[in-house]
Amino acid sequence: MQVYLPIAEMSVNALLVLGMGWLVGFLSGMFGVGGGFLMTPLLIFIGVPPAIAVGTQANQLVAASVSGVLAHWRRGNVDVKLGVVMLGGGVVGTAVGVWIFGILQRLGQIDIAITLSYVFFLGTIGGMMLVESSRAILRRRAPTAKRGKLHRHIWLHGLPFKMRFQRSKLYISALLPAGIGAVGGMLVAIMGIGGGFLLVPAMIYLLNMPAGLVAGTSLFQIIFTTAAATLLQAATNQTVDAMLALLLLIGGVIGAQFGTRAGTRLRGETARMALSLIVVAVALKLAWDLFSRPDDLYTLTMGLR
Repeated sequence: MQVYLPIAEMSVNALLVLGMGWLVGFLSGMFGVGGGFLMTPLLIFIGVPPAIAVGTQANQLVAASVSGVLAHWRRGNVDVKLGVVMLGGGVVGTAVGVWIFGILQRLGQIDIAITLSYVFFLGTIGGMMLVESSRAILRRRAPTAKRGKLHRHIWLHGLPFKMRFQRSKLYISALLPAGIGAVGGMLVAIMGIGGGFLLVPAMIYLLNMPAGLVAGTSLFQIIFTTAAATLLQAATNQTVDAMLALLLLIGGVIGAQFGTRAGTRLRGETARMALSLIVVAVALKLAWDLFSRPDDLYTLTMGLR
């Protein structure tokens, strides 16, 4: 069943796009990530221009994140106060990211910038998560091994403007979650991702948040940063395709409910291992496409000024 995408100026299989939305929604609910790290490459793989993929799928992340947050909220797994502080930094980061996106688009370098960003961020963070989760699984299987401290304090924990977050049982500088949120906001705008693959590890290893609260709190912040990114991209860069967004939204909302239920059955280190393998696989596929010989050596594009 083919549908025409007016902004992307191409036809796609509606069932394929719905299936992609369901898959990303499932991963969003399971791992507490927005899923954009997977959706943007998937859209690029089926021929959607990278700039349109980034601007449009951020809209899908809003629906998938809302669906996932509602499920986590019912279980009491959302630290609203911490999420609001992260959101403050996220809004600023999103505005800066949309501005940078517009500059790269006008220079004609946005497509290569998006692809290189994905290869770098996904490869680096996915590799680090893979190493860490592998070590965690090995330590679990070797009960006699010496375990490290549960909370490791570094210089970042000495920053000013400390706040107490009762739900997470933390007393830390507000600059830490705000800074993490700002980075996530920039990633939403430039790469079209919720930033969960970066936010989740940062919340665990930098903030020392309880693992059970990380997914719900991450999704809570992602809702608002992705909504802001969608509005700014549509108004500033005209890269949001409503028809594509609708198909992704329908699939994402349904998939997130199934993913949330599946996520409760996974151990923390097992979930991180599965997520890291997916992240690394996507990075390798993008790197391969970047350096392999294209099917069409020459393309002609036209833009409106």
